[in-house]
Amino acid sequence: MSVGLRKSAAVAQRVLWVVFFAQFVVRQFMDLPYNYWVSWLPALGAIAISVALSRSARRQIVAEPPAPVEVEPPVTGRWSALNSPADKVPSHGTHGLGQTYAIDITAEPAEGPARPQPVWFWPVARSGQAYPAFGAPLHAVADATVVHAEDGQRDHLSRSSLVGVLYFWLIEGVGRTLGGTRRIVGNHIVLDLGEGAYAMYAHVRQGSLAVRAGDKVLAGQRIGGCGNSGNSTEPHVHFQLMDGPDLDTARGVPFSWRGVGVPANGEKFTVDAPVPVDQVKN
Repeated sequence: MSVGLRKSAAVAQRVLWVVFFAQFVVRQFMDLPYNYWVSWLPALGAIAISVALSRSARRQIVAEPPAPVEVEPPVTGRWSALNSPADKVPSHGTHGLGQTYAIDITAEPAEGPARPQPVWFWPVARSGQAYPAFGAPLHAVADATVVHAEDGQRDHLSRSSLVGVLYFWLIEGVGRTLGGTRRIVGNHIVLDLGEGAYAMYAHVRQGSLAVRAGDKVLAGQRIGGCGNSGNSTEPHVHFQLMDGPDLDTARGVPFSWRGVGVPANGEKFTVDAPVPVDQVKN
């Protein structure tokens, strides 16, 4: 499937979902001139497009398995992996938005306050500051050019309870889907690594950007901070490699972090901070 066709399909899918939900709002105030069951056709169309895009991505992977691209880790310190491509592909259950080989990681410091664990009922939500990942520096994984950088969206409370997760999936998730790609990934940074590879960091902290589009960055350079913007249940780093800068049309590319590899779900790993240039001995 061509890039243009994938872009058109992504836009059509979003429009169909908007039409689907708009009908149910309108029906609260007036009758529509067609049967109730006809209202479900836009949803079925959107699902059909999603299935077609996913099958196209799977066929591409089988026909031309991409080689992993080795890059530096995007963080330093002690972290653990969630939704890792080391355990399943696509790691997040979808090939959409270039997420085939995406990974989520969250801070697990050996010292200091531990990461809060999910609860059934109370507290319903927590502030971002309760999580050690919140505000952690994000680093460029290679020498690159910044293609996109935004940090204007707010960091919301965590969804740390059963009630919070249900709200996240049934209400907030729907709203963000209708709002488009940038509402799903939240504040994000896209780096052009060269040779057709692009790195994307999602859920970046509001107001934390240290770069802007067009900047040249060096591997290890701080580019922003970990946050909880977009479709996120708690502060964490969502990282992925793609074959293009447009999330609606990009396909996922496998990665390997130098010195770490690809950590599996629940695996803890530590990345040492880079040595400042003025301290490196010749």
